[in-house]
Amino acid sequence: MTPAARLQAAIEVLDEVIVSARDDGPPADTIVTRYFKTRRYAGSKDRRAVRELVFRAIRVVADRPESGRAVVLALTQQDPELLDLFGEPRGPEPLVNGEASAETGYVPGWLQDELSPLVAPEEWPALLDRAPLDIRVNIARAAREDLIAQFEDAEPTPLSPWGVRLITETRLDDNPAFADGLIEVQDEGSQLIALACGPKPGERILDLCAGAGGKALALAAAEPSAVIVATDTNRARLSNLVRRADRAKARIEARLLNPNEELSQLPDWVGQGDVVLVDAPCSGSGTWRRNPEGRWRLTPARFDRVVALQSRLLDIAAELVKPGGRIVYAVCSLLSREGAGQIQDFLSRRSSWIVEETPIAAGRWDDVGKLLTPGHDGTDGFFVARLVSPC
Repeated sequence: MTPAARLQAAIEVLDEVIVSARDDGPPADTIVTRYFKTRRYAGSKDRRAVRELVFRAIRVVADRPESGRAVVLALTQQDPELLDLFGEPRGPEPLVNGEASAETGYVPGWLQDELSPLVAPEEWPALLDRAPLDIRVNIARAAREDLIAQFEDAEPTPLSPWGVRLITETRLDDNPAFADGLIEVQDEGSQLIALACGPKPGERILDLCAGAGGKALALAAAEPSAVIVATDTNRARLSNLVRRADRAKARIEARLLNPNEELSQLPDWVGQGDVVLVDAPCSGSGTWRRNPEGRWRLTPARFDRVVALQSRLLDIAAELVKPGGRIVYAVCSLLSREGAGQIQDFLSRRSSWIVEETPIAAGRWDDVGKLLTPGHDGTDGFFVARLVSPC
């Protein structure tokens, strides 16, 4: 493919990404892969170049654009040489006088007032930086120092005692340590959420929104004697947890719950949990480094729905914790309504609960919890709070 043909391909992929963002379809990575399945003439260098163009373009446009062409025109503000490819054979159609470009930016305009006040504009560029490749060592079965020695240019993560930072291009699928369950891919910030739970020997720990189980696996490795139950309402995600737990040789019970019936399906946990982890569904604004098109997916209506769901999950968790037990609430978000605001609302409903300092040496205190950000901590963005039930 010529450079002009690659640019045209990027525009076509971006058109699909825009539709997918609107309709809650597959992510950009999947769309790129699908695009080239029907274009066998494209070599590996072509696929790599188009993918790079697509993600560079997505990163420069914060609000959902009208077309892939408008996104690429926004990219030309950073890379003016791309303008020469318009009108070339197999390339984009020639430029039209006055043709509109998508507006560049880091944070969607309607979300800027929703950001935590700790996330100042000078931090916004870091929200779209390329994320590092972090792994978590299964410390129940291996030592971090031994795993570091197995990878080229590996180094310990600065904040998590379980993490190792690898060069981004490191392949893990065929690595023996990965196959044997000695490591898992997990951002350092996500590791710190498990650390914030402070698991103790023999405790009963419920991961209420376990997903594929990354944090439940970290908890099992940190305290193998804990009784850990991981629940979710998504069968596919939970099946991934079962497979990963088998590989890690971790003792985790997985329970599939019906939406809106969670509490009635956990009668043996009502008032019994030492720790209930609520790693709640959220806007995903803390993971824009990895999923920059997530900015195009979020709408005010979707945001309102997810905030309401977080509130309901916190109330469910409060019924499951025993007196003196603790809720650890976490969201991969930088937005106040999902973080500090959510906890303030919870405390307005349950004033006898106590906010407790989280045992992680990272982040900044955001009124009722810790906020970790890409610009300040080098992790994905997370808010985490610990709440103690009245005795």
